[in-house]
This record gives sequence, C-alpha cells and structure tokens, in this order.
Amino acid sequence: MTAPKGKQRTLAVVSAGLSQPSSTRLLADKLAAATVARLVDENIETRVVTYELRDYAQDVMNNMLTGFASPRLETMIDAVTAADGLIAVTPIFTTSYSGLFKSFFDVIDNRSLTDQPVLIGATAGTARHSLALDFALRPMFTYLHAVVVPTSVFAASEDWGSGDARVATLPARIERAAGELAALVARSDRSARVLDPFELPAGFNPAGLGPSR
Repeated sequence: MTAPKGKQRTLAVVSAGLSQPSSTRLLADKLAAATVARLVDENIETRVVTYELRDYAQDVMNNMLTGFASPRLETMIDAVTAADGLIAVTPIFTTSYSGLFKSFFDVIDNRSLTDQPVLIGATAGTARHSLALDFALRPMFTYLHAVVVPTSVFAASEDWGSGDARVATLPARIERAAGELAALVARSDRSARVLDPFELPAGFNPAGLGPSR
C-alpha cells in the first residue's frame, strides 16, 4: 500500500544482541515488522533503520573514553535520535540490560530522546528475568524523557519453541506493543524537524573526557 504524500515516518531499531543471529535481533525484527504493519493500516509509509550495537562496540567505548563520537557512531546516533519512534531490545545479563546497551545510551546526549516514542524489549534464557524491563529499562528511558509505550515485550528461550500455550502469548504481546508504538509514531514529526546548524555533534563532550567513573 502506498502512503499519501507527507505521511511518512522513520523507525529506528537498536539491537544489543551479541551473537549473529541472535534472539534479540529476532525479537527486534518482529516488533519492527508489526509496527510497520500497523502504520500501513493508517496509510503511513515507514522507513526502518536497524542497528546492531555489536558492530559499534569499539566506537561506543572510544566515545566513553575520549568524549568524542567517531563519524560512523555520530551518524548512527543522529539517525536514532531523529527517528519518529525507537525500538530498543537488549539481552538480560545478571538481572539487567547488557553493558553494551547501557553504554550506547550513556554516550547519547540525555536530552536527545525527549518525547521520542520508545518500545522496549528484552530476551533471556528464562522468564524470571522479565522484571528487568520494568526495573531497569523503563526507568532509564524515563530518565531520558522518552515516551515509553505501556506494553514491553520479553521473550525467553521457551517463547521461541512450539507446542506450549505460553508461546502463543508472544505474538499477542508483540501486536499489542506495536499498536501502542504505531499510534505514537503516527503523531510524531521528529524526522521532519529542521536541525539546528549550530548544534554540537552527537556524543560531543566539551571537556574532551568521558563521564567520571
């Protein structure tokens, strides 16, 4: 379906999966596809840009140490922060998001996600880690002033199996979360905003140093 002129949106997808392929990327792709389908129903054409943080790990670490983003990381940050909506998915390690996931959002200016619609997702080996979404991810994005949709999506290893009644709930959760994100993205105009030509580069730290640790 072709969207009417002017009804176009950009959706950024950030996956912090460490392996390739990964269940984290699989979940991110399913969330993105469901969101795009909902936006098509509203006659909105969506451009999806997907980033695997594993490909930017060295750039993120260098940014933390020096206070400066590499050109490729700066381009990625600009694309993520300018998108009309964001899908952010991480594996859960030791009851929280991965270090790479957190480090990426640490190097983004803490004002750049203000009012951005965000859908959060996570993967882990067992369902006992599912609370990390509400105790780790949601507070982080709330601190960054993003608008996090009410439904978050967690997928444990058994959710990708077959023949279990629990498996049937994952598609329903994906659809519900995608519908919530699509409703917010449809009203967003972030990707159409005119950028300030004097705005400092993404990830720039005037002191030339990363955060004190």
